[in-house]
Amino acid sequence: MSVSRATVEALVDEIMHFGRALRISLSNADDGPLPLPLEGVLQVLANNGECRQNELAANLCISQSALSRQVSELVELGLVSRQPDPADGRASRVQATAEGLALLASSRSRRAVRLRELLGEWEQDDAASAVASLGQLTETFLNDALPSEPTRRSSNNTRLGAHA
Repeated sequence: MSVSRATVEALVDEIMHFGRALRISLSNADDGPLPLPLEGVLQVLANNGECRQNELAANLCISQSALSRQVSELVELGLVSRQPDPADGRASRVQATAEGLALLASSRSRRAVRLRELLGEWEQDDAASAVASLGQLTETFLNDALPSEPTRRSSNNTRLGAHA
């Protein structure tokens, strides 16, 4: 069965509205040590593992020069390591360090506490349904954007605790 045009248009509006609400909520409530764009780079590295810097730029849909500045800052902070690619000395391979992974875990816990407060009136089944729907949308979008690469989602992102 096909999704109606009206439903698709409403979904686009809701996704855009959700994105703005999320950015506002995170920027207003987040007192984390990293700006959100740097944390986003670190999160993709944590989820996908070591990769070439140009692959990471493509995954994040940003220019290599913008990513290079972000990676340099993360390397200086000790959150990311960067080594020459053994297959091509002109390229670099990057990965999250143990310190970077620890920072992400702390940030995730802090945001989970905040989100749990915001969802205080929600039922567990409604929250689980939201997770499933967002996951399905994400997979659909990534499969369209990156058709040659299987999407790799962290098991931590897809696991639900019964009443955590």
